[in-house]
Amino acid sequence: MGQLRIRVLFGIFAVAGVLSWGGTRLWDSLGTLPSVPLAAPIVLAVIAVVLTATALSLRSRLRAQRERRPGAKGVDPMMAARAVVFGHASALVAALVAGMYGGTGVFLLGSLDIPARRDQAYYAGFSVLAGIAVIAAAIFLERVCKLPEGPDDEHKGAARA
Repeated sequence: MGQLRIRVLFGIFAVAGVLSWGGTRLWDSLGTLPSVPLAAPIVLAVIAVVLTATALSLRSRLRAQRERRPGAKGVDPMMAARAVVFGHASALVAALVAGMYGGTGVFLLGSLDIPARRDQAYYAGFSVLAGIAVIAAAIFLERVCKLPEGPDDEHKGAARA
């Protein structure tokens, strides 16, 4: 599995944002507007907290294992791999969702004088911030679980290039 690429995540965010902005404009021309649920930023924030807690737990356990502390609990490689896969999936979905709510939020900036739309714009903004937090937590988790490169890995990378 490859590393998360910020450019890919930003591309997903941007494409979803533009499509969402256009879709929101079209939907608004029909007289209604899809709502941004209050639960969106909350769910994204909970995912970010879970990813961060997992990364901090794994980091402390790996550090204790490296320092050979007595009674140190080892890290199961499959658990670490599952955590990284969860982080990757969460980052991709968060980029998509944050882009969707970002596009909707940009559209809603034109009508902040209407209280209901102002609330929707706040929810969309908080959803984008929470999505960025999920991405940051996923990247942190990936860095924690990254295996150190050995001398054999450098030669393999040079041969592939």
